[in-house]
Amino acid sequence: MTEIAQWRRLMVAALRTGAPMSDSRHYDTVAFDVRDNATMLFFARTTPDGDIDDYLLLMRTVEDDFDESMYIEINENQFGGHNLIREAALMGNTLTLRLYEPAKELGGISEIVLTFADTPENGTSIERGAFRVLGDTLSGGTA
Repeated sequence: MTEIAQWRRLMVAALRTGAPMSDSRHYDTVAFDVRDNATMLFFARTTPDGDIDDYLLLMRTVEDDFDESMYIEINENQFGGHNLIREAALMGNTLTLRLYEPAKELGGISEIVLTFADTPENGTSIERGAFRVLGDTLSGGTA
């Protein structure tokens, strides 16, 4: 099935079910981290006191057999798998994640649009982390 046919199928299904097709989220902080078997991009919206009010974690794991999985966690609600993100595009301070299948965990959306504060620290984290976490799903846009 071509990409356009896949997109059409998802759009028609979303329109029939009344499901939202996109979810937009804004964060003030972006952090990149590497652990033993995972690379992570962490987006957070913080309160004036510095507490985390809302977050999204993108994580790519590599198992001992080099099998990779991608996970998205939003405020302690995690979902993931091998074919989670079809495409990711980074344009300025906006990261768009297009999912292979609508995410039941998020009300059936098929696209997540993240914007983040345009600060030097966030720019460094995105620059260091986007390619490492999203890998070959990152296409289009500019970095």
